[in-house]
Amino acid sequence: MKLKKVLAVTLIAAMTAGMAACGNTNANTTNSDQTGTTTNNAADDAVAATESGDAAADDGAAESGALSYADITLGEDYTDLTTTITVFNHRTDLQSADYNGTTWDEYLAAFNEMYPNITVEITTDTNYADDALMHLQSGDYETIMMIPAVDKADLSNYFLSYGDLETMQGEINYATTWEYGGEVYGVPSTATTQGIVYNKKVFEEAGITELPTTPDEFIAALQAIKDNTDAIPLYTNYAAGWTMGAWDAYIGSNATGDNTYMNQKFVHTANPFQDYGDGTHAYAVYKILYDAVANGLTEEDYSTTDWEGCKGMINNGEIGCMVLGSWAYPQMEAAGENAADIGYMPFPITINGEQYAAAGADYSYGINVNASADEQAAAMVFVKWMTEESGFSYNEDGLPVDADSTETKLSFEGVTFLEDEPAVAGEEDLLNQMNTESELNINAGGDAKIQSIIEHAFNGTMTFDEIMDDWNQRWTEAQEALEVEVTQ
Repeated sequence: MKLKKVLAVTLIAAMTAGMAACGNTNANTTNSDQTGTTTNNAADDAVAATESGDAAADDGAAESGALSYADITLGEDYTDLTTTITVFNHRTDLQSADYNGTTWDEYLAAFNEMYPNITVEITTDTNYADDALMHLQSGDYETIMMIPAVDKADLSNYFLSYGDLETMQGEINYATTWEYGGEVYGVPSTATTQGIVYNKKVFEEAGITELPTTPDEFIAALQAIKDNTDAIPLYTNYAAGWTMGAWDAYIGSNATGDNTYMNQKFVHTANPFQDYGDGTHAYAVYKILYDAVANGLTEEDYSTTDWEGCKGMINNGEIGCMVLGSWAYPQMEAAGENAADIGYMPFPITINGEQYAAAGADYSYGINVNASADEQAAAMVFVKWMTEESGFSYNEDGLPVDADSTETKLSFEGVTFLEDEPAVAGEEDLLNQMNTESELNINAGGDAKIQSIIEHAFNGTMTFDEIMDDWNQRWTEAQEALEVEVTQ
């Protein structure tokens, strides 16, 4: 019996992408001592373990000694392995005694029923995106990490391959997310989509009978909330910083209906932040935020927003909606007594009469390439257990990661899910280079530029078109500096 059937929280069937929740600026740690030892070549370690008759390696590794996700059979392989591994991640809420969902302690207890001799020590961090990079740069990092924003070309320097792309596509969905050179270095913890978490009761009290499907309809809905309720129509979460990056995730498939746009066409597009005149593309996405702030449809003081506090506020009807990936949806449900009031709607952009939602991997598990053979084996077992047996993605209202599963509580009626196609061969790092050159950091921690939209809208220091003109100029200069061919 899978854990989801035992521990899953009863959540309404609506929806839950990008990053997951944090709280204050301090790390929450459960026995965070690192136990991994450094080796010069993890593959050599695995071979040596097999040749020496090491019980763990004999139990599950192929004859060659190579470690492979596809070759592991849970409950049969590595059952005699005794070791300790460390896991560094962003889900501080799963360690809270007040969390209404399945906690880390519950997941680990269930894992140890199958693997009693593998000890898993969890460390969580509210500033994960930045601190994870620092851990990697130090060279002394945990056995398993959620892969932060690293260049794909550097993946093999930090993480172990789970197997080749063709094989892994038969094992998991979204295998291309952290693929490089034909090898897969990350397994998604869950898969998410992009939309807006909202309070259904607030929308009802505001007189909103149909969910908005265009930017103009959405701004009108926010105005109705302001006019007819005491709730904050749109809560920006400006002060948290990292939450601002969520806006970037909507400029691809959601705003274009094209799953080749983000990773293949965007870097080659002239002036991608221009007004296309039809309520689509990046211009329409970011303008929603600017207009909401400029029209007084957000909190009174953006500098005092409270990430942890907003969860209870929307649960209690003090907030109308927030633009966050679907990963946030179950957290808002679990933050109070009004889970049934929380809903998740598609992002309000329509392309030729159709709505689309990007579906993709949330943070992905990476295994330390320098960990010992035993630790790597235990880590791969744990990752596969979390993917196939724990029910984590289902519990978190995610889309299935296990390729053999179709179980999810998420659905957008009438909305087409699109998984972004990977970059074309030879351009895997081109978007990263464009981000660095332009300093726009699209989908790469571009919090500051989104915060600047709020600041300019609130203070009236720049019009929205002036902001977009600046971004287009920076993009063009980056294309010229990198000699990127402009074809769109």
